[in-house]
Amino acid sequence: MSFSSSLTGVFSGIAASRSDGIAARTAGRLAKPYGPVSEIDPMLAWSAVILLTLGLVMVYSASIATAEGSAYTNYQAEYFLIRHMLFLGVGLVGGLLVFHVRMELWQRAAPWLFLIGVVLLVLVLIPGIGHKVGGSRRWLVLGPLSFQPSELVKLFVAIYAADYTVRKLDVMGSFKKGFMPMMGVILFVGCLLLSEPDFGAFVVVASIAFGVLFLGGVGLRVFLLLGLAACVSFPLLIWIFPYMRARILGFMDPWADPFGDGYQLTHALIAFGRGEWFGVGLGGSIEKLFYLPESHTDFLLAVIAEELGFVGVFVVVTLFVLLVQRAFVIGREAIRLERYFSGLVAQAIGLWIGVQAFISMGVNMGLLPTKGFTLPMMSYGGSSLLATCLALGILLRIDWETRVLKRGGNV
Repeated sequence: MSFSSSLTGVFSGIAASRSDGIAARTAGRLAKPYGPVSEIDPMLAWSAVILLTLGLVMVYSASIATAEGSAYTNYQAEYFLIRHMLFLGVGLVGGLLVFHVRMELWQRAAPWLFLIGVVLLVLVLIPGIGHKVGGSRRWLVLGPLSFQPSELVKLFVAIYAADYTVRKLDVMGSFKKGFMPMMGVILFVGCLLLSEPDFGAFVVVASIAFGVLFLGGVGLRVFLLLGLAACVSFPLLIWIFPYMRARILGFMDPWADPFGDGYQLTHALIAFGRGEWFGVGLGGSIEKLFYLPESHTDFLLAVIAEELGFVGVFVVVTLFVLLVQRAFVIGREAIRLERYFSGLVAQAIGLWIGVQAFISMGVNMGLLPTKGFTLPMMSYGGSSLLATCLALGILLRIDWETRVLKRGGNV
């Protein structure tokens, strides 16, 4: 399956928002009264609701065999379903709470949120505090629950990058004063993430930060140089980190070692092949029966492909494209009202969800090297689900404030 046609709307939104330009400081008043529910984007809301609901159903379908066959879950078939429902409930409550927070307050808190994120990433690396699973130290244990700080850091970087761009508008065209400080910050965060190691989170965080800088006015020449630097540094990273080298080799020819480095990818491709056009039916997946690892997390789309077929995958891709497109439209409308911080935050959230969904789908389809990556709003994982629900709450808040201002209200 090709993503090129599906992402046309996203890239056109980026180009349109960039052409609008950003040339002044943010504006806004504090809000007291709230309008009706109709003051939010229905396409955004419904696409998010459908993805969250479909994710709940598919997590249950993909995890039944794993839950029934594990002593860790006490052999309860509904173990992952119940936990996912709890995570979703917490996420929805969190999204509702942040919806009531004015964007002006988010802008004031941006540097502090980013600092909190950095502190959490440092704590993860401290032995005895950070929890290590499968060779990676990415979790903080909070009682019976574990928490992955890198998921919240994605949201904090989106908010901080928007605030930084607005504060640096006058020098955004300068490589030294506009681009370099943010690049230094992101490289520092990247060092922390690679120390876990979590290369995927680093890619998403860098995409968010540099994407916002591009939308904020940094010249195209700078990003061409950045792309050249990435092309040079990527082989170096592969050489430094053996696990990355093994994944690249397994990706290039997964059938050369189908029981080793190519195991996950070969079984994901088998799942896609079995699904054909309309799938084998909900609950009928064979690959989820202890063949495909992480079927309810990293490879959920493969189970969707097997059970719901090409049609099911097409629906999921379409919903993500629609959600990202609406995020860019909401951001563009906010920028037109000179609410530059809000507009950039909306587009940063669109970048985050779009890039992560693209990578997760690409890994499942064999278009990208195998990487542990959850599908936003759908895969099992409390940290990811909470972070994306909070992001959606902020995105809906931006849309609400824009609509209220358009009809002459105060926010």
